[in-house]
Amino acid sequence: MPELRRRQLLAGAAAFAGFATVGLSPGAAAAATRQRPGASRPPSLTAGDRAVVARVDARRALRHLKVLSDEIGWRISGTSGEHRAARYIAGVLRDLGYSVTLQPFPVADKYLAEMRAPGVHWQCSAAPRGAVGSARGRIVDLGAATEVTEDVTGGLVLFTRVAGQETAQAKAAAAKGAAAVLIANVPSDGFPERKAAAFTPSLAEDVPIPVLGVAQYHGEQIRAKVSRLELTVTHHSGLTSYNVLAERRATLPNPERRKVIVSAHYDSVPGSPGANDDGSGTVLCLELARALRRLPTQQDITIALWGSEEYGLIGARHYVSRLTDEEVARISGCFQNDMVATSHPPAGTYWLLSVDGADNTTTAAVAAAAERLGYTGQVKGPTARGSSDHEAFFERGIDAGNFSWRGEEAPSQLEPIYHTPEDTVAENISLQRLQVSLELIGCAVYDVARR
Repeated sequence: MPELRRRQLLAGAAAFAGFATVGLSPGAAAAATRQRPGASRPPSLTAGDRAVVARVDARRALRHLKVLSDEIGWRISGTSGEHRAARYIAGVLRDLGYSVTLQPFPVADKYLAEMRAPGVHWQCSAAPRGAVGSARGRIVDLGAATEVTEDVTGGLVLFTRVAGQETAQAKAAAAKGAAAVLIANVPSDGFPERKAAAFTPSLAEDVPIPVLGVAQYHGEQIRAKVSRLELTVTHHSGLTSYNVLAERRATLPNPERRKVIVSAHYDSVPGSPGANDDGSGTVLCLELARALRRLPTQQDITIALWGSEEYGLIGARHYVSRLTDEEVARISGCFQNDMVATSHPPAGTYWLLSVDGADNTTTAAVAAAAERLGYTGQVKGPTARGSSDHEAFFERGIDAGNFSWRGEEAPSQLEPIYHTPEDTVAENISLQRLQVSLELIGCAVYDVARR
C-alpha cells in the first residue's frame, strides 16, 4: 500500500474513533444510548449514530419552523413569501459555515387572493378568468345553488362548490350584482376523510368580478363567524423561484468527489402555512446541517431546499436538468424529506418510498438506521410512490427516496388537514415524530457520507 494512502486511512480511522463525543457534555453523550422516543426496543448504535443522535434536537428545528410557518406563512411558488423563506434558509445555512447559492428559475403566473376581517387574514387561489382587484361587502350565503334569484348587489356571494358548475355559479352571482364570488371547496370522492384545500376555479369564460376558490375551512369559518369581508385579488407575473443549495466538502480524502444530498421543498400550497408540508422537511434539513457540519466525512454533503415543488416538482427538476453526466455519477443518493412531523392520525407510519418500489442506497440506509435505533415497528417499505422531488433524481438514474409519516395501510393515507389552512405548527406538528425523523435520516445520511 502506498505510504500516502496508508496515512490517509490511519487518519480517517483515528478521526472516526474519536469524534463521537467531541463537543458533547457527558449527559448528552450518555443520552444518545438510551431507548429512543417511541421505539419498540433499545438501540444498538454505531459510533456514527451516537454522534448524530446526541446532536439533533427537534426543539431547535421547531424554532425555524415557527419562522417559516407562523411568521412568513404562505410560501407560494415565485411570490414574496417564498422569497422571504429562501433568504431565511440561506442565512441559517451561511451562519452554519456552508457555501450557499440560490439557483433561480422562472415559474408561471399566479392569481392569489387575500381575505381580511376582524381577527382574520386568509389566502386562497383566484380564477384567472375572474377580475383582478378589491371588493368588500356583506356575505351572502347561497349554499350549493347554481342559480341566483335574489338581488345580491354589492354582496360577496358564498357558494358551496358543485363540481363542474363554477362558471354557472360565478355568472349567476355577477348577473345579480355581486361584488365577488367565493366558492368553498368540498372533500373529494377519492379522499373523503381529508378536508378540502383552496383551489383555482376553472371558468369557461370571463367573469367581470373576482372569483375565489376558498378552502373548506374558510367556508366553515365564514359561515360561523364572518358577516363582512374585504378581499383583494392580485395577478403575480414575471415570477422567479429559487433552489437554496448549501455545500460542505468532505473532511477526509474524497478523490472521486462523491456527495450525499439531503433535501426538502420549502414552498407551500395557496392558503396553507405549510407547517408539515413541507416546513417540517425543511427544518429537518436545517437541523441536520447544524448537526453534521463538523463531523468527519469521506463524501461531500449538499443540503438542498427546493422551490416550487407544489406546482410540479419544478425546482428539483431544474436542478437535476443542469447536472452533467459526470456530476450525476458522483451522487451517492438523495434523501428527500416531505411531511416528516404530522401530529395527526392516521399518519403514524414512517414510509420509505422509492419511485419504482425497489431498494436503493437511500432506502436501505434508512431501513438499517431504523433497525439500529429500534424503530423497526414504525417503518415500512420500500414502497413504490413518486409525487415528490425524489422523482427528478430517479429520472436521471440517481438513487433517491422520499421519507414521510403517512397512514399504516398505504402511503396515500395522509393527515386529514393535508394542504389546508390548518396545517399549522399548533395543529399539525409532533415534536416526537420530528425527532424520530431527524434521527432516522441523520444516522442514515451520516452512515453513507462517512464511507
